[in-house]
Order: sequence, then C-alpha cells, then structure tokens
Amino acid sequence: MTVPDEWALLEERTEYETSWYDGGYDLLEQPDGTEKRYYWAQLPDAVVVVARVDGGVLADADGDGDHLLFVEQYRPTIRETHLELPAGIVEGSESYTTAAARELEEETGFRPSSTALLQEYAVATGVLRHDRGIVYAEGLEPGERELDTNEFLDVRTIPVSEALERVREGPTNDATLSGLLLAKEDGVL
Repeated sequence: MTVPDEWALLEERTEYETSWYDGGYDLLEQPDGTEKRYYWAQLPDAVVVVARVDGGVLADADGDGDHLLFVEQYRPTIRETHLELPAGIVEGSESYTTAAARELEEETGFRPSSTALLQEYAVATGVLRHDRGIVYAEGLEPGERELDTNEFLDVRTIPVSEALERVREGPTNDATLSGLLLAKEDGVL
C-alpha cells in the first residue's frame, strides 16, 4: 500500500491479532497538517460463488430448469439466519477461481467443471483491508461436502428466475446481493 504525497504516514500500529483478522490503526498527517488515527481491520481475501446447477441434477429442486445454490446459516455476530451464496477465505496462493471451487464443494457438496472471475474489489474501504472476488460457477457435479468446525449450513436451491427477488426479501448480506447483481449485469443469470 502506498500513501499519496499529500498524506504522511507517521505510524502504523497493530493493536491485536486473532486467528481470523488483525486490527489496528495508521496515524496520518492529513493534507491540512492535522494528525488523525484511522482504524482498520485486516482480513484475508475472500471469495463468493454464484453457482448455477441444472435442476435435473438436484433431488430437491422444484420443477425443471436452472437453479442457484445457496447456503442458509445463522450468523452469531448479528444474531440472524441469512440466505447467502457459498463463500469463504482464499487460502495461501490460491486464485479466486480455485478457492471458489474448493469452497463450493466444501459447503454444498457440488464441484464445478467451469469457473470464471466476475469481479475483484475492495470491501468497506473506510474500515477494512479486505478484498473479495465474485466467481461464477457452472457444470456442477456431486462432490464431497466437508464443513469447517464453525459451519452449520443448510444447502438451498432457488430457481435462477427467482433468486434476486428472494434475496432482496432478506435477510441476506452484501456479498450475496453484490454477487447476484454482478452476475445479472454480466449476463450469466
């Protein structure tokens, strides 16, 4: 990260480290000469998967046609159960597409034959040092589900034609809404 010439980084301090993220602040001299602490949390890169599956592959799908895979899970931080797109952390030197294929199989039990990165972007730049990739996946085949110790997920399927409307009913999260809107804008939904 670089600091523009009109800003001076006086100090960067990590105040705490966890297994999930680090937190701290940068003390900056602002362009007007005043000093201010800007607090941040640094998280690893993450991926969100928009996964399209043929309804014929799904035992629980309503009717024929393509569906999207979702997970429904309780989020202790906000004390709500959300309908979300599968998502997870990018591990090591994985690409977003490799991480998407791994996370999709781990969370839903389906592996894609094809993935494509739709968008990479910075998240909540006023407080986070965190990048996210939205990946489109298709050609899903049964694989092996392997949940992490903190994942208690129910897999849900929603017809493509109803997915955005259903998610907008809530509750859902920013990554799910952004992922669906990007996929729709890119013409894959």
